[in-house]
Amino acid sequence: MAVRVRARVTGLVQGVFYRASTVERAEELGLTGWVRNCSDGAVELEAEGPEERVDALLEWCRRGPPAARVRDVTEERIPATGGDRGFRVRR
Repeated sequence: MAVRVRARVTGLVQGVFYRASTVERAEELGLTGWVRNCSDGAVELEAEGPEERVDALLEWCRRGPPAARVRDVTEERIPATGGDRGFRVRR
């Protein structure tokens, strides 16, 4: 059964390949969804798939790519939509 999560990542997460690395990790896990930069310097994402894989992505998000300095990750479980094809950067 698929689950969906919306997460917001704060800290030094823009300009450090956070979005591209998130797409790469999500694709490795077989997840669908999106990731985007926010105007306040945070990164927001929604990911959908098997619960253990979504949880694995969230665990990765708490570290991020090597240059990132993650301060906090807040997450909210939301209804799965089944509407995404792949995982992409959203503008």
